[in-house]
Amino acid sequence: MSKKYWQNFGQLNSSPSIEQPSEDEFPSALPLESESLADAKTPRRDFLKYVGFSTAAAAIAAGCEVPVRKVIPYVNKPQDLTPGIADYYATTYISGSDVIPIIAKVRDGRPIKIEGNELSAVTLGGTTARAQASVLDLYDTARLRFPMADGKEVSSLDQFDKMVGAAIAGSAVVLLTPTITSPTTKQIITDFLAKYPGSRHVQYDGISYSGILTANEASYGKRAIPTYQFDKAKVVVGLSADFLGTWINPVEYQRGYTRLRKIDEKNIEMSKHYQFESMMSMTGANADERFTHKPSETGAVALALLNAVNGQPVSGVSASVKKGIEKVAKELLASKGASLVVSGSNNSSIQVIVNAINEAIGANGTTINWAAPLLTKQGVDADMATLLADMEGGRVGSLLIYDANPAYDYFDADRFKAALKKVKTTVSFNERMDETTELVKYVLPAHHYLESWGDVEIKPGSFSMLQPTINPLFKTRQLQDTLLK
Repeated sequence: MSKKYWQNFGQLNSSPSIEQPSEDEFPSALPLESESLADAKTPRRDFLKYVGFSTAAAAIAAGCEVPVRKVIPYVNKPQDLTPGIADYYATTYISGSDVIPIIAKVRDGRPIKIEGNELSAVTLGGTTARAQASVLDLYDTARLRFPMADGKEVSSLDQFDKMVGAAIAGSAVVLLTPTITSPTTKQIITDFLAKYPGSRHVQYDGISYSGILTANEASYGKRAIPTYQFDKAKVVVGLSADFLGTWINPVEYQRGYTRLRKIDEKNIEMSKHYQFESMMSMTGANADERFTHKPSETGAVALALLNAVNGQPVSGVSASVKKGIEKVAKELLASKGASLVVSGSNNSSIQVIVNAINEAIGANGTTINWAAPLLTKQGVDADMATLLADMEGGRVGSLLIYDANPAYDYFDADRFKAALKKVKTTVSFNERMDETTELVKYVLPAHHYLESWGDVEIKPGSFSMLQPTINPLFKTRQLQDTLLK
């Protein structure tokens, strides 16, 4: 308490230039014009009391009528808009082949928050970090703001339509998109391609699930991904499948998985979860038991598990993994008809083995539902390989690209870039100047999904709508409108 601190050298040296202004900062006596108060030594605090009382008295005498100044004036105020009060719009988040029904919170005409739609029978109100952050994409300064040709702005959309229409006339057109889940958009694409003989639509997903599609076609004659009902599985085995994090449809799988992981009076028994993987994942971190192996051993682990459930010797894996497989096989057979095995491999041969395991444990028709297949993730690697060969052979006259960036995320991106140079007319409808868009001749950015109308069908009979939550911010246009033009 005896220590003394100085704010500057002036205080330390008792400089007059510092001490005088500080003494005059709060004078005790105030110069007043009133004779009754002129002789009094009025403290500053008492003076403020007098002023405050007189101001309040004046306001009361005037009837407290203060002029109203509107913060947001309207000449014609929108009927359903109240400044500062949020509105909520049901729409659908779409990014590539990811589809999630959402609720957009809109305040003063601007979307500010995304939440899941609890009325969705598929997601039950679930959402993802990407969907939550997608509202920021709407205001991203990196978005393209106008149509371009050869890197220069095109003055109007009509002029752009004439330029591209003339360029693609008489040529075979290929439309390259991610998985399209909209029935309306599919019909528009069909009508558009019918105008150009020899044209086709190629669906390409940056994260491919072609292996499981091809395996299901070979095993069951259906090129589709069934619904995995984790809420009915007493024993769950994951083979490098991060179904709680990123695999296929994690929002739906999280909801089903957690139902049997919570014990209450209705659910007195908790499911068991075993995970075989080569690196830590969100799913592996939540497993009851986790077994690690080399990435190159994924197929051997799947084959060993198939042999174990069929009563055959287990071989080709390490001792620790072998012990785990033998234990898991007993658990799967003990819960036959109420167990499930899933694999994150994109190798169709491994997925065929997994299909055989699920057949052996009675998963089909119980924990695997083929009556409601998932309509997302429909891209097949063979279709993309065929397109690449046709581009290299000069058999593609025009390539139209929407919401796909193979120059960045295709496994042989350099080959795609080289093949793209052999296509006469190239058009991109991507929202940003990504690696693919910067290589094409014509660019017409599409609307953000929060600026768009539309529909999606996540599963047969399960529809979700899109509606705009804000007027388009830039000179953009929906893909559907462009194809119709």
